[in-house]
Formats: sequence, structure tokens, C-alpha cells
Amino acid sequence: MNTDDGHERHEFLGGPRDARHGTSLDLEKLTTMVISRYPAKPYCLVRDWTLFLADLTPEELETVERAGHLPLFVYAFEVVYDSKGRFQPGDWVRSSMCVQFLDGFLFETRNTVYVLVGDGAEQKASLITIFSFH
Repeated sequence: MNTDDGHERHEFLGGPRDARHGTSLDLEKLTTMVISRYPAKPYCLVRDWTLFLADLTPEELETVERAGHLPLFVYAFEVVYDSKGRFQPGDWVRSSMCVQFLDGFLFETRNTVYVLVGDGAEQKASLITIFSFH
């Protein structure tokens, strides 16, 4: 879904959202930093993103944590660059579950580091809602 209307995006995502800030480093510096911190891991620079906190029962949360995950997903309307070429610039992407979230902009999953560029948002959502973004 590519749209330039922020209102349409809010309606698409629904629910209350809290503003969050990613990194403002230029893309060249970001690329150098990510490669040095994660030399063997693919990375994806994204803009216009939302962090989704999965709305889980205490039992579900315990299962997620036991598996070494955080109950977070990222959805981005704009891929800036993907180091493995899986996504083209301008594509959207939804991550798998987070394993580590560092410095407010390095969102790591088992397979990829998503670099959150610019402003974004955070909101709570059910797993059904999160997995409906495809």
C-alpha cells in the first residue's frame, strides 16, 4: 500500500499511536555503522514506520520471552535500502518478531536488522491485526 496521505495511513493502522523518533544520521553513516555492528547480518533501512507492541496474554508473553523474543514488530511503508535486495526502494515491509531493540532505531529480528529512519510511531495491536499486513 503506497499512499502519501498520512490520514489514510492512520486509518489503515487504526488505534491510538504514540510518536517515536528513529535515527537522523545520514544514510552513508548509517550503512557504515550497521555493517560494523552486524557484519554478517542483512539489514534494511526503512522510513514511515510503526512499531507494533503485540497485545498478548500473560501466558503468551511468557512464551514469547522464553523463545528469546520481544513482543514487537515493525511495519514500514517505505523501504529505503535492503542489503540483500529482497525489497526494492519504495516497497513496504513487515518484520518478524523482535529479538533486540537498541538505541531507539536498531530493530533486530533473527534474520534482519531494520534501521528505523526518521519519525515513526508505536501502537498496541493484536497478533491478528499485525499478521493481516501482507
